[in-house]
Amino acid sequence: MCVPAICNQTNTDWGADSLTYSLYLHWKLTGDRGVAPIMNALTGTARRYTAADGKWSDIPEWDAIADIREYQVTGNMTALIDAKSAFEVVGSEDSASFAAGACPSIDYQRPHGGRDQHKTLETDSNYVKAALLLYQVTGKPSYLVMAERKYHAIRRYFLSGGSALYTAYVLDNGKRCIQVPGQFFASVNGNMIWDGASLAKITGSRHYLIQAVATARAVGRYLCDATGVFTDLQTENDVVEPLVEGMYLLATTEGQSFARAWLLSSASAAAADRTAIGGYGRFFNGPAPLGPVTAWQVNGGIALMIAAAKLDPGGRPADPWYWRHAVFVPDQRILPPGPYGAVRITFSGSAIAIIGTLGQQRRKPGHARVLIGGRPMFNRIGIWQGEFSGQRGLADTVLFAWRWPAPGPHLITVAAARDQPPGSTSFDMTGYYVVR
Repeated sequence: MCVPAICNQTNTDWGADSLTYSLYLHWKLTGDRGVAPIMNALTGTARRYTAADGKWSDIPEWDAIADIREYQVTGNMTALIDAKSAFEVVGSEDSASFAAGACPSIDYQRPHGGRDQHKTLETDSNYVKAALLLYQVTGKPSYLVMAERKYHAIRRYFLSGGSALYTAYVLDNGKRCIQVPGQFFASVNGNMIWDGASLAKITGSRHYLIQAVATARAVGRYLCDATGVFTDLQTENDVVEPLVEGMYLLATTEGQSFARAWLLSSASAAAADRTAIGGYGRFFNGPAPLGPVTAWQVNGGIALMIAAAKLDPGGRPADPWYWRHAVFVPDQRILPPGPYGAVRITFSGSAIAIIGTLGQQRRKPGHARVLIGGRPMFNRIGIWQGEFSGQRGLADTVLFAWRWPAPGPHLITVAAARDQPPGSTSFDMTGYYVVR
């Protein structure tokens, strides 16, 4: 799950699964015969779900999609059996512990809500995708019925009013359901683009495609930097491959030129800076990581290059040395305590990349707000240094990156979160790169 040093190895959940998805995308676009033996090997180490595996709802749905992708490449019936079993952890009638609360049509992440009472679109958007894939490979109508029913529930509870984007979480305390606003994960919005476009193709109902295109356009409008390059804020707690896959579907099957432009402009930025072994960072608009990188970080760049190479085989980065001109400014600062604590970075240039250590807080809350030029970002995820798959912190990590079309004076503010308990927000940087 990390390169070049191995922090751990697994074949379950979204970090590993996103790499399986990328491998499937490579096979689909190139026909590479070398993929099948790898997929068979992955089937051999896949998790086998039973009715007793209902501790999480999102993990088996991520895994179900990986299993189906393996089956599509190999025809190995074991992979299809695994996919059905994983899907049924949430999709069967025995999953009432997830389909509970005040809005039972969407699923808790933990049985009966657990401590945090979260319902997550990580589960439900993958549920739709897995159901549609199962319908495609089995022809069983019940899977399509389940997919459409869940899709409409998602639209009701997770769709963010006015933007066509989907937030990742809803809180259900058993009496009412409340959106957690502005949690715009790449993965869930990518899934919803793919789900809508696929439903339109299967059912012939064009409104699904209209909804998918609206979400994709909103990604381009609200979740990109000032140069139009996608910026994923969620450190280790998101994967970008599903967004690339959704955009590619629109760009090719549906002929949406804006989706093609989004893929190629993001690829142009990301391809400019890679690690010595060819790995990409989480931020398509940022510099190459200095330290080890993880599956959660690199899956998006891998998928992006696969898609871009198919769309434009002769394409090259517009500025292949963009970050080589950057100057590092050592600046060891932490977020001051208190609700009004803030770190303000003023500089003149056309790009910034803030550097720090990932995993200092482990799984504790601590998202810090980010303001650009004094204005809060539309995406409220912010900077979170509290997640890393290894046992120790991951130093020299890009925590935030942003570009502008031309050099100029800029202000970046990192501030305490307003929607979290006092004192829970943390931020610790070692410095930042600036492209003058």
